[in-house]
Amino acid sequence: MYIIGVLLIFGILGSFADGNTDDNYMHFAVKKPQNIVLGDSRGAQAVLPELLSQKLGKEFDNFSLNVVQSPYGGIYYKALQRKLDPETKNGLFIVTVDPWNVSLDKNIKKESDFPEEHSPLKNMHFYDLSPNYEYLLKNYSRSWFKLYAEREAAGKSSTYLHKDGWMEVSVNMEKDSVAKRETEKVNFYRDLAKKQHISPTRIKALQDIIAFLKSKGTVCLVRIPASEKIMEIEKTYSPEFSETMKHIALKHGIHFFDFSSKGNEYQYTDGNHMYKESGKVFTAQIADSILGKTKNLK
Repeated sequence: MYIIGVLLIFGILGSFADGNTDDNYMHFAVKKPQNIVLGDSRGAQAVLPELLSQKLGKEFDNFSLNVVQSPYGGIYYKALQRKLDPETKNGLFIVTVDPWNVSLDKNIKKESDFPEEHSPLKNMHFYDLSPNYEYLLKNYSRSWFKLYAEREAAGKSSTYLHKDGWMEVSVNMEKDSVAKRETEKVNFYRDLAKKQHISPTRIKALQDIIAFLKSKGTVCLVRIPASEKIMEIEKTYSPEFSETMKHIALKHGIHFFDFSSKGNEYQYTDGNHMYKESGKVFTAQIADSILGKTKNLK
């Protein structure tokens, strides 16, 4: 009886898991989508599925995590195959890129050492259960009582993952606070640029994903910008990145929308991630770009 009681308690607590639980849970607790956004944390914060749906007439899911857990590679590809509705025939897919989500540490030689080996994308089987006890058992390390105490009904967290996969970040946007966070990010990416290189394995995985999605609908490649300081780092790190993406798009017969020259048009929380209000503008621009190039989407 004691064990049954414990299981009942955990079952009840698990039912309170939501967008406050952590940065990933909701990706595994909603129905499988037919229209999807891929990428890292830039994409997670800058692309709002709700606005895409309003402008494009399709229901979207943002399946972007972060550069450690969802860089382009075999694990992300397999996770996408599990995530996407298998009945998808006329989907619309927005594949967001930046140099970092196709990069790898220069010292890593084996795929078994890739950082995403520790991602929930690696260990999860079920992507559409609510509550998703598999996720909680495998990937939630905090007390389950926190699921109740920090539930959405008690107030949204500063990093709130919506059911459609948009990561809403609410932080102090005063000039000094933003400048401090940007300085930290600039230092981080300067250091990262010394340690990493554009990975042929990741580029191949990106192309494999594009080919897979193209068989199920329309694919658009989108480069998301950052602040001027971080874009300068990217230009030095991979000066031919946009040309490489353009070549990949041409090879696969898809559209490439390159916003890298428009970085100064947006506001960022830390120089790397768009502030949510700028994300709304950016998302609308992506939708308009797609509408301008693609017919009969609805």
